[in-house]
Amino acid sequence: MTALSLAGGVHRERLALAADWLIVAIAAALPWSTSAVSILLVIWLIALIPTLSWGELRRVLATPAGALPVLLVLLGLLGTAWADVSLLERWKGLTSFLKLLVILPLLIQFSRSPRALTVFTAYVAACVALLAATAIAHEVPALTHLFKPDEVLVKNAATQSNEFVTCIFGLLFVAVDCVARRRWLWLGAIIVVILAMLANMFLMSTGRTALVIIPFLLLLLAAKKLDARGMAVVFVAAVVLAAAGWFSSPYLRSRIDNIWVDLQAYQTSDQNTSTSERLEFWKKSLQFIGEAPVLGHGTGTITALFEQSAAGQTGLAGTVATNPHNQTFAVAIQLGVLGAVVLWAMWIAHLLLFRGGGLVEWVGLIVVAQNILGSLFNSHLFDFVQGWVYVVGVGVAGGAALKRVLSERAA
Repeated sequence: MTALSLAGGVHRERLALAADWLIVAIAAALPWSTSAVSILLVIWLIALIPTLSWGELRRVLATPAGALPVLLVLLGLLGTAWADVSLLERWKGLTSFLKLLVILPLLIQFSRSPRALTVFTAYVAACVALLAATAIAHEVPALTHLFKPDEVLVKNAATQSNEFVTCIFGLLFVAVDCVARRRWLWLGAIIVVILAMLANMFLMSTGRTALVIIPFLLLLLAAKKLDARGMAVVFVAAVVLAAAGWFSSPYLRSRIDNIWVDLQAYQTSDQNTSTSERLEFWKKSLQFIGEAPVLGHGTGTITALFEQSAAGQTGLAGTVATNPHNQTFAVAIQLGVLGAVVLWAMWIAHLLLFRGGGLVEWVGLIVVAQNILGSLFNSHLFDFVQGWVYVVGVGVAGGAALKRVLSERAA
């Protein structure tokens, strides 16, 4: 194999090892710090690039899972050519796509690395640490000033809820294995963590998108892992927990009730609420897409289009958005139906990558399914945390899945 740089032999192995542990560190930093993630990503690239080979690059680029993210970024780059906005706005729009390029080297790295599960363990451990820190701060009066308005220490309630949902369903898969292998101590610890995360979501800081995602992931888990008896147990437990959360948490009830209140307000008045704003943004987004359906308005034009549509308007119509709160719309406004087709082809290719029955494939499936469902209500690929969780999750799990496929073919 011809490496992309002069690194070889022992130096290449050391750099590959360092790159693995840097990804572990990035996974641990994701729930806590955007700055740490950004710094670690730069160091990781410096360590990884000398270890890559042209043969590995060609092999992974030949797969839809590796090629389609690159194609979407290239379309974003081409979209800067016909965007009628400043160069700065075009660059800002392009940066939203660029993180998808990282999926390719991650697929290569973890198609040869044995540390995929270590990465996922680090992420779960970081989320458990965040959960513990939140509980401590909540119980110690001197620390309550650390909370943000939505009762979280870092990020926001929507982001934290999505992080916890990823951990919950990853741990549920492990819990099923613990039952099969009669590892009761591990099962008890997992159940405690899952219940604590649900309690945090139900009683303190709920992201409503996460509540929508949970039933779909539960169905996916049942289809992927459970027999008829297991399905019955899980769904009874889910109903009991949902009922307990509903009747014990006025906060949770208010969060859900507000959806219907907001919808009624949108239909009968011009009141600004989070739900009514989303509906208004979606309506305008469809108008923008209709104006340039094939290739879109160009990369970086979303804010300018919303500003133009809000000019001289009041109330909801006068609200300016930097994104339409829907990933498909965010891509189609800029790159037209062509971009939206590539986006969905990428999602489907990544879903197909995780058809296996192991924990690694399950984690990858969670990440992709959660991103698709969450992106109905948000532009998650363009958000920092959710976007990087997708990139790292798909890259690491996808690389491990490719490794298994290649080894089976060789055998």
